[in-house]
Amino acid sequence: MFNNTIDMKSITASKDKVMDEMRSVVADAEALLDSTAGQVGEGAIKARARIEKSLHNAKGHLIDAEEAVLQRTKQAAKATDQYVHNDPWKAIGITACAGIIVGMLIARR
Repeated sequence: MFNNTIDMKSITASKDKVMDEMRSVVADAEALLDSTAGQVGEGAIKARARIEKSLHNAKGHLIDAEEAVLQRTKQAAKATDQYVHNDPWKAIGITACAGIIVGMLIARR
């Protein structure tokens, strides 16, 4: 169970990093749109409209992806918790075997 907590923390940290980077990209694109707001011309207006539409879609997908990852993470944590509670000795055995394998791999170096 302890190893699963560590794995969940690393997964959450990775997810948070990706989400932060995506938010940064969206913020940069919004800043670019704001800085070019004064430019006129049919091409600039069409480009701004396309970018605004793409940004709106990207924000929606980002929110949906974040919610989906959160739900999957919760389901995985719940399934792991149920498995450990239903078969504690099996979970201890699996964890011990994984620890031995990792220890042997580290010792080889």
